[in-house]
Amino acid sequence: MQSRRNILRGLGVAMATPWLESGAFGATGGVERLAAPPLRLACIFMPNGVWPDHWTPAGDGEDYEITPHLKPLEGLRSEFLLLENLWNKNTVGRNGHWPKVPAWLSGGFVERTTGGDLDSGGTTVDQAIAQKIGHETPLPSLELGIDAPRTGIDTAGGGFPRALGSFLSWADPKTPVAKEIVPQLAFDRLFRNKKRPVVSGADPKSPEVLASLQRDDSSVLDAVLEQAKSLRAKGSKTDQARLDEYFESVRSVERRLEASMKPQKRWINDGKYPLDRPVAGTPATHAEHVRLMLDIMVLAFWTDSTRVATMMMGDAQSSQDYGFLPGVKGNFHGLSHHRDIPETRAQYQAIINWHTTQIAWLLEKMKNLKEGDGSLLDHSMILFGSSLNCGNRHLEENLPLLLAGRGNGTLRPGRRVRFEKKTPFCNLHLSLMERMGVKQESFGDSTGTLPGLG
Repeated sequence: MQSRRNILRGLGVAMATPWLESGAFGATGGVERLAAPPLRLACIFMPNGVWPDHWTPAGDGEDYEITPHLKPLEGLRSEFLLLENLWNKNTVGRNGHWPKVPAWLSGGFVERTTGGDLDSGGTTVDQAIAQKIGHETPLPSLELGIDAPRTGIDTAGGGFPRALGSFLSWADPKTPVAKEIVPQLAFDRLFRNKKRPVVSGADPKSPEVLASLQRDDSSVLDAVLEQAKSLRAKGSKTDQARLDEYFESVRSVERRLEASMKPQKRWINDGKYPLDRPVAGTPATHAEHVRLMLDIMVLAFWTDSTRVATMMMGDAQSSQDYGFLPGVKGNFHGLSHHRDIPETRAQYQAIINWHTTQIAWLLEKMKNLKEGDGSLLDHSMILFGSSLNCGNRHLEENLPLLLAGRGNGTLRPGRRVRFEKKTPFCNLHLSLMERMGVKQESFGDSTGTLPGLG
């Protein structure tokens, strides 16, 4: 069989645009279509905890009060479970931030090291799932974030490497999975034709990022590009515009050919997802950056590019300035230590409410994407929360957590579910793994799966 490169080189610039637009390769590109939408899992991390009085409601079951932190989600209360009394016991009595992040999805005991020999204590649940089912999609998993990884040792906070709090996903205790923080690169990961390393540099104009962008833009179309350049130079503006459309059509065919060579069963949604390729670099504002990365995550699920994703809305000790919010003057971490001063605490609360507003936007978007017999949200599980209960006091018990979506009919949202105090968070992870088709006896410090989710 000819390679994809040889096939397209053979087609060359003589291939007519109308032929390309006729859809000769078919909508599915030869990939066998799944009979029903697959289940997706996203784990979205918020740093610096919450103010418990504004998170934990009164009431039980479906009859509970909407607290100020949950107010942005009030119109979506039928779409999520509020989970209580889960914790990671291995994070107790240690640093307030850095080791709690890798433990959030693994339950592992994070070791103090000098930074050169990281040990997160375990594989995270997203990667445990991706290692089992990741071969079913072009990307085994997608890791997104906002902040570039930090370096050095946090000597003021127990001597833990800051890198521990810079990565949410861990392939094993020694190997963090790099997150992508540049929207264009994250977008291109969904459609690229050959693997490339994630670039998480702080400077989007760095040589590494620019080189990666160049690789993403390259394709087998480059084999005929020199001929095409001379042809384009001789044409009128109209001809040039048509040729540009032609280039994009060739890339579209290339992607379909790539898909046709993979023995995968994929879910194919009808219609185009409303997101164009982001411009190079990072958005001008933090708010735009977060929304765009969440949008890319939804696109990844919508196109069945992956079924497992993580998103860090900030690293372990995020000092993001939220001065763009009314009445807020200061950074997230600094304001989290409000010392119960009402004016400072109100600013901290506003930042938490901003985060839950982003989650409400995400859930609303997924709910409105019709898919199969329901919506994209119906066919997903969206875990959102923090590795701290109280940001001011670094408390570990009763983590602030919600689980949205219907998990392909395996979850019954719209309720507050209180488990026994100090129930392992890993019991939830084991339950999520089971729903994603990965069955094993235990995970981390789990003692079993969680009852009452369905």
